[in-house]
Amino acid sequence: MIETQDISVRLGDHAAVWDASVKINKGELVGFVGPNGAGKTSLLRAMLRLVPISAGRVVLNGEDITRSKPHTHAKTIAYLPQGQNVAWPLTARHLVALGRMPHLNTWTRLSAVDEAAIDDALAQADAMELQTRPVTELSGGERARVLLARALAVQAPFLLVDEPTASLDPYHQLTTMEALQKACEQGTGVGLVLHDLSLAGRFCDRLYLLNKGHVVAEGVPGDVLSDENMADVYKVAVSRDAEGRIRLGERLTKQVIR
Repeated sequence: MIETQDISVRLGDHAAVWDASVKINKGELVGFVGPNGAGKTSLLRAMLRLVPISAGRVVLNGEDITRSKPHTHAKTIAYLPQGQNVAWPLTARHLVALGRMPHLNTWTRLSAVDEAAIDDALAQADAMELQTRPVTELSGGERARVLLARALAVQAPFLLVDEPTASLDPYHQLTTMEALQKACEQGTGVGLVLHDLSLAGRFCDRLYLLNKGHVVAEGVPGDVLSDENMADVYKVAVSRDAEGRIRLGERLTKQVIR
């Protein structure tokens, strides 16, 4: 399990996260939702030691993450950031192969196990047909699929992803969520930031709802994405289909919200 215990994160003078306690168990798909600027990305980055925490601590398998060595940390938690650019014209397969670096020693060549992990990751991300193409020549959506494959290729016990469906067409949004769901079925603990609440409600086992740096709700999607929370946090009214999935309705004015 990876968890945060009452952590706070300050970015300059801005309090990005306040007293946030969250956890991700192995085999669990956990979504972090909330409006823009709610602290979702900062929370993920704190779990990765990419931003310092001003209070609290992050615990990985019972130990404070500050005690783990960077190499061990890289093998334990894989990360797919939002909107990552690629400057070098590597082929897609070479880029995905970089996901195996935490498992290699200096000058070690890829083994059959590494190659199999790369093939599996490309297949799961529906990016196999892209593997020989330079990443710099791919569309934004194609590049996103390749970057997802690189994160999957690490085969880490935990995977943190930030808005993995943002630049994808509907077909590949579902492909991506199904790939993350399959990773969970294989024992990986996945935490992801999502803005698409229909995907969050459909695929996630649990959700954390953040607002202004605070965790304001936690639980199964049906409870977290309640009409009350949608009005209080997102400032919108919603309707629901026959299966309870959210459809956005009217934007609420401050006078209407209670």
